Amino acid sequence: MASNRHLGRMVALQTLYEYDFRNSPTDPVNISEVTKRNLEKYKEDIEDTDFVYRLVDGVISHLEELDNTLRPLAPDWPLEQIARIDRNVLRIGLYELLYCKDDIPARVALNEAVELAKLFGSDNSSKFINGVLGTAFRTLVEENNNANNSEV
Repeated sequence: MASNRHLGRMVALQTLYEYDFRNSPTDPVNISEVTKRNLEKYKEDIEDTDFVYRLVDGVISHLEELDNTLRPLAPDWPLEQIARIDRNVLRIGLYELLYCKDDIPARVALNEAVELAKLFGSDNSSKFINGVLGTAFRTLVEENNNANNSEV
């Protein structure tokens, strides 16, 4: 059985995928209702539902920033043309790298994103996700850490 947080990430991915697919200005999706409905299916298996809500709400609240950060990391692949599942795995992984570093080690965020891509993406998704998020880690996380350490 998948770990509690791994399963939580799977539910978050399912929720964000649905949001990405269905949301429109004329018919907005209530993300809390979608999250609640998706969690209901796994109520016996996921103890930390707050983790799922934090991921989903965090990605949605930082969606524009995440997308703008991802675009230069994969310049040959316009974000709007990347498969929805891959796009949302990237968003979750980048959100965890940038906003959950106190609670989720970067390597865990990277590995979990790659695992989600293996489970739900195409044959090449995991390599693509690993490459883009690996670049994000090196350029946004490691360089920032090095800059902060040199200021001390």
